[in-house]
Amino acid sequence: MSTTHATAARTSWRIVDIVVAAVIAVASGVIFFGWNTAHHALDFLFLAFPPSSALVAGMWLFPAVLGALIIRKPGAALFCETVAAVVSAFLGSEYGWTVLVSGLVQGLGAELVFAAFLYRRWGLPTALLAGAAAGLFGGVNDAFVFNWFPEYTDAMKFAYVAFMVVSGTVIAGLLSWLATRALSRTGALSALASSKAAQERPLG
Repeated sequence: MSTTHATAARTSWRIVDIVVAAVIAVASGVIFFGWNTAHHALDFLFLAFPPSSALVAGMWLFPAVLGALIIRKPGAALFCETVAAVVSAFLGSEYGWTVLVSGLVQGLGAELVFAAFLYRRWGLPTALLAGAAAGLFGGVNDAFVFNWFPEYTDAMKFAYVAFMVVSGTVIAGLLSWLATRALSRTGALSALASSKAAQERPLG
């Protein structure tokens, strides 16, 4: 197989890729909708320092990293995060249609990391960086662009962004990487480029 054909095979979306990405995105959108309400049960944990509430924001970031790690095609992170946001909005997200912009921004953050590695690196470091980038983009969007927290000082806003980066790294990055390896072991990813994820070196 020529280099051109090999590259095309690695980057071109197949029907199975589209179907699986759609399933991941729709399921994630349903999780988003549930989490929109469920996370309020944890509000009491963040009363001492409200910006720390961003520590649970990774639950809105994981489709970008999980989708990319499983599909392994250009655009997977952006697709899964954005479609999940659309589903959440249709189900009646308390944040309204602003979630579409959030999904695009967060998905873009993760997508840029995978693109920086030319869609060739799928190990733990890449997953952690992608989760962190999704958190960084999402945190800046929430705190400074949408300005959801006008009562916060600038220092509190920067703290919010930092907490969101941590959450993205752990929840969206680490847990998505672990989930991909676990799914690979079951054989559920046999038709996908991530079929052998469980055998890959963590730092690969």
